[in-house]
Amino acid sequence: MIIVLSSTASERNRDDVAANLKERGYGVHVSVGAEKTIIGVIGVGVEEKPGLSDQFEALPFVEKCLAVSAPYKLVGKNFRPGGTTITVGNVVIGGDTMVVMAGPCTVETPEMIIETAHTVKAMGAHILRGGAYKPSTSPYSFHGHGVPGLQMLADARTETGLPIITEVMDVRDVETVCEYADILQIGTRNAQNYNLLREVGMAKKPVMLKRGMSSKIEEWLQAAEYIVSQGNYEVMLCERGVRTFETYTRNTFDINAIPSIRELSHLPIIADPSHGTGKASLVPDVTVAAFAAGAHGAIIEVHPNPAKALKDGAQSLTPEAFETLMARLKKLAPAIGREL
Repeated sequence: MIIVLSSTASERNRDDVAANLKERGYGVHVSVGAEKTIIGVIGVGVEEKPGLSDQFEALPFVEKCLAVSAPYKLVGKNFRPGGTTITVGNVVIGGDTMVVMAGPCTVETPEMIIETAHTVKAMGAHILRGGAYKPSTSPYSFHGHGVPGLQMLADARTETGLPIITEVMDVRDVETVCEYADILQIGTRNAQNYNLLREVGMAKKPVMLKRGMSSKIEEWLQAAEYIVSQGNYEVMLCERGVRTFETYTRNTFDINAIPSIRELSHLPIIADPSHGTGKASLVPDVTVAAFAAGAHGAIIEVHPNPAKALKDGAQSLTPEAFETLMARLKKLAPAIGREL
């Protein structure tokens, strides 16, 4: 259930409502907006909602009570109708700016990541991506450099000023990754690793949650609810394609998911056309389509020499291809009322 306080409600009114609800044994999450305050109430039974609504709507400073039927309460659109923005350094995610995150799938050498960071920054990227820990289907594949890889990313940030996003795969690594990363990435294989989701929720760092490769949108939003329920509202969702019967592409990028998330949730939505297609030749067009559909950002794999990449070279753009894509996005932005 959601309780919407009127614009005349005081801080004391808000605290009194929250205390009342906690005394009844409910979970309480408060979202203070520019004009109104919204209180999310967790744990209200179906039979309790009508009576509880009547009690609180009788208060002069309560505008209305909304019964939420969806299994996700805190990430639903009603909880923050104005949407959520996340500020990382001087980058605002979730606003009018089309945010581009770019870099290699995995950090290989100090020289390579610094070269790539300078390249993508010069071409207009806002955030540097790169994996220090890499999940692989095969136990014999390259799994990243770990902490040395995190240090390489931090050095690239120092060199260029770009914030960094990198994946965390294990609850035991969350504290360490938080020491280096500006944004924690949860990959598709961990999209329903609920212990990890709770842990990054408690870490209070911005999180990008990728969609599980077989997750329905509702399951994806419920996974985000695990993070937000721990008090971390700085969550963005990432559509990275789902597994279907199609074999020409690595995954099937679900363009429907972008406007659907904007309709259902207040969280920013990011597109991952690299994993969504698995083919560098398709990445530019899918990126353009994603932004046209309403994506707040895109995360794109760029490598100085994809043919020699240790991971995912087939879906990585060359610097030249990335420059061409950024030029296309600059032309697209005014047509869709955005900026880059």
